[in-house]
Amino acid sequence: MRVKSIGITFLTVFAGVVALTVLGAVKPWQKGEKPKEFGCFSWSEEIIEEEENEALSGCISQAGISVLYQEFSKESLTSYLALLHTQYQPKTTKRKIASLKAFFHYLEYEDLLEHNPFNKIRLSYREPKRLPKTIPANIIELLLNTVYQEYQQVSSSYQKKAILRDIAVIELLFATGMRISELCCLKYQDIDMENCSVLILGKGAKERMIQIGNPSVISALSCYIDAFQTDIAQCKWLFVNRLGGRLSEQSVRFMINKYVEHAGITMHITPHMFRHSFATLLLEADVDIRYIQKMLGHSSIKTTEIYTSVSMAKQNNILTTKHPRNFMEFNGC
Repeated sequence: MRVKSIGITFLTVFAGVVALTVLGAVKPWQKGEKPKEFGCFSWSEEIIEEEENEALSGCISQAGISVLYQEFSKESLTSYLALLHTQYQPKTTKRKIASLKAFFHYLEYEDLLEHNPFNKIRLSYREPKRLPKTIPANIIELLLNTVYQEYQQVSSSYQKKAILRDIAVIELLFATGMRISELCCLKYQDIDMENCSVLILGKGAKERMIQIGNPSVISALSCYIDAFQTDIAQCKWLFVNRLGGRLSEQSVRFMINKYVEHAGITMHITPHMFRHSFATLLLEADVDIRYIQKMLGHSSIKTTEIYTSVSMAKQNNILTTKHPRNFMEFNGC
């Protein structure tokens, strides 16, 4: 059987993608022409082969959803949403439902669907609030001290050059609070050594400028750029790996784990924890949260406000100086 309707073809592919995400299966296109791009979805005007339809239909039927959009109902959606809640964490479930809801809105907007079943479903999410994990300032100091010591101790020029890059990476992560993906995608022209600033391309292709306020960080970057000048000129990326290509996020994770082990630090440290520490430590130093929001590149202040729950030094200062019990005196034990 061949599906001839473009609307049905589009929905079949989309539903297949949903099923693949949920259950894991074959790719929607295993043969034929390369699909065309339609917004954030890929689809083909070519007729989908029968066996591909059967594979997709099988995946979707397991999720309790029919291939044809005319057969979507409140009941089938409710059962699919229930399945999501049993298999995924609340945040993942919320993201998947948002994608499906947007697609139904598209169908309704294009008059391909008479009744949108999402209009009859009341959705509510109860996500557990997890606090960001931070690195204490003394641990960051120990880690940086370990890296600088290793630089002084190694003898070969190759090792010194590699550690120069490692120093620049860790210093920049902590100095700017940028995401690991943002750091690895920096181009040489994004760094302005004269004005001590870095241009960061964040989520949603939003740019933000961050000043680098510490002379030691500027010095580390300068030494790194001098050592890797030829490699940077060839590959155009700021941070270069040993093969002359872009330094990957995974390489940075491995590098940080290596120095954590060398420093004898027992806590698990990830690159993103430097971002959390950057925000929390600035908040504890009485920096206005609006400035922190801007430096982190958050669209909403609510995202930044979570760091107020992590700031233990601030909490300790409030409870030791402002709590009424501190002004009560008794003849105690």
